[in-house]
Amino acid sequence: MYPNLYYAFKDLFNIDLPFLKIINSFGFFVALSFLAAAWLLTKELKRKQARGSFIYEETIIETGAPASTADLLLNFILGFILGYKILGVFFTEGALNDPQAFIFSSKGNVLIGLIAGLFFAGLKWWEKNKQKLEKPEKRTVRIWPSDRVGDITILAAISGFIGAKIFDNLENWDRFVQDPIGNLLSPSGLTFYGGLIVAALALAWYFKKHKIKFINFADAVAPALMLAYALGRIGCQVAGDGDWGIVNTSAKPSWIPQGFWSYTYPHNVNKEGVPMANCDWGEYCNQLPQGVYPTPIYETLMGLLIFAVLWMLRKKLPFAGQLFAVYLILNGIERFTIEQIRVNTTYNIGGIHPTQAEIIAVFLIIIGILLWFRSSKKKIAA
Repeated sequence: MYPNLYYAFKDLFNIDLPFLKIINSFGFFVALSFLAAAWLLTKELKRKQARGSFIYEETIIETGAPASTADLLLNFILGFILGYKILGVFFTEGALNDPQAFIFSSKGNVLIGLIAGLFFAGLKWWEKNKQKLEKPEKRTVRIWPSDRVGDITILAAISGFIGAKIFDNLENWDRFVQDPIGNLLSPSGLTFYGGLIVAALALAWYFKKHKIKFINFADAVAPALMLAYALGRIGCQVAGDGDWGIVNTSAKPSWIPQGFWSYTYPHNVNKEGVPMANCDWGEYCNQLPQGVYPTPIYETLMGLLIFAVLWMLRKKLPFAGQLFAVYLILNGIERFTIEQIRVNTTYNIGGIHPTQAEIIAVFLIIIGILLWFRSSKKKIAA
């Protein structure tokens, strides 16, 4: 396992680059998943726009005006945060030993923050000054949904992260009450369905504001969501972030590689298990005492399979909402299935002990079935 890219490069290529400690392996794959999803979503939105599934929104913009005080202040603040926290890691003694702890603490480098803030503000001033006209002009432009993918991705990322943290702490309430601030600020501990639910609510508000049909967008984003999920699970496996299965000591079929059947997650980012002998990976020197099902691998494979199904169906299902209905059903089935061999907190509901993910998965399946019949009845063109 590779907690961050530093250990990956050192182990795979024998290259020692301490600055790579700042790039968490899980975060790296999550970033890749968002980029892949944004690219795929843009393609689908453009295809649907050409078919008339979406309309544009006219908005008035002003061009040729100099940078406003608000522009300069906002860019200074963003630059200061970047310099104070991210760049500050490279200029603060000892920060590279545990960059995540540094970033998620109150520590930072004020001087580097000020320099970065002034640089960003200056860059904004230069950019606006280069485009400045003697008399600023107001123009009416058409904004299509595909032009908003950047905003949609950022909104989904921020709201999704907040939702994932909230649902994770609700699922692990005992752990949360012991250290509320630490658990809220910790980079680990994320629940996918929490992120999906809160991001969906945030995007519903955004779509209503910009007059984008939610159901048509849902169809367009369904394949991208599944691809992003599959890629994100690669990050879970590479980092060893705790999303593994129950202990598996059963006999391995000869045709299955050992790492696909039972795995101890050496050097896992959660630092769980027992100490490893002769380990020089600092704090990442633990592995599980017994092999467990590597469920992130299974979810990656199932996620890619579901993505392929959705991608093939996207042009064949005639009515709006049907593709998203299929996504909800298959997503729910996949997650409910994998929960049978995953380690998760369970609830006691009338003698039944489901996990949070199982409960949500059942609701997704039911919603997906209802949406399918509703879409088939209304017969709105996709």
